Amino acid sequence: MSLKRDSYFSLLFLLLGVVFLIPLARPVFYLGISTRIILGLLSVFAFIYFYSKEDAARRKKFLALAISLGILALSAINTSLQISHIISIASSLIAALIIPSLLLKGQNIIQFKFLPDRLDKIDIAYTLLAIPLAYFAFLLYFGQLNPEVAYNWVLPEQANNGELFKLFMGINAVGIWDELFFINVSFAILRSLFPFRIANLAQAVIYSSVLYQMAFSGWGPVFIFVLAITQGAMFERSRVLIWVLIVHLIVDFFLFQAIVQTYYPHFRVWWHPF
Repeated sequence: MSLKRDSYFSLLFLLLGVVFLIPLARPVFYLGISTRIILGLLSVFAFIYFYSKEDAARRKKFLALAISLGILALSAINTSLQISHIISIASSLIAALIIPSLLLKGQNIIQFKFLPDRLDKIDIAYTLLAIPLAYFAFLLYFGQLNPEVAYNWVLPEQANNGELFKLFMGINAVGIWDELFFINVSFAILRSLFPFRIANLAQAVIYSSVLYQMAFSGWGPVFIFVLAITQGAMFERSRVLIWVLIVHLIVDFFLFQAIVQTYYPHFRVWWHPF
């Protein structure tokens, strides 16, 4: 894939806009919010300048991705379980997912293919490996490095089945959206514009920035970046969603368990035996 230098500048400034403007609730490079907003807006203007030099087909792809990222930048991305917030953020996430799909309809870029034509041992092995890796990752992340991160999800003092059910459903719904958007939409668009390694690194930056804003503070971006890179590589290999979805739901299972364990260390039920 032979690309002009302007294409890489378009991507660079798009990603800088994401890093500066989406995780505004979290520290980034020790910069204040005002400074990050200014740098973010300058990055957006620079992106528009280099974007305008692209040919029409590439501009349309960049535009589809940029609109979705703009929606996310303007959304209140957090873990609140209030019904009003759930409706608001769900609307934003659905719009970010659907708009690129409609803009690029018929271009064979965004395909919601869930099942493989045949089973592959490597795909199955990767999926099974996610179980111990996710377990030990949360032991390290929540248990040692940043135990305070669990409190980014707000739960009542006493275990409440209704709130726990909302938490469980919310975590898994967002997890499914993560793979549909970051991998099936963002990575797919970027992959149609750039070689695999560049596209995968770029989607990992987007993936990490959004989830950093949502809840995964401290060392979270490092763990998310590694997950995103492996998910992108897996999707590049398989071209189906089932494996990345299963892996993410495995991760979300241990995330849910870690949050519940932090809030209610003596709470034991059949679905929370740890």
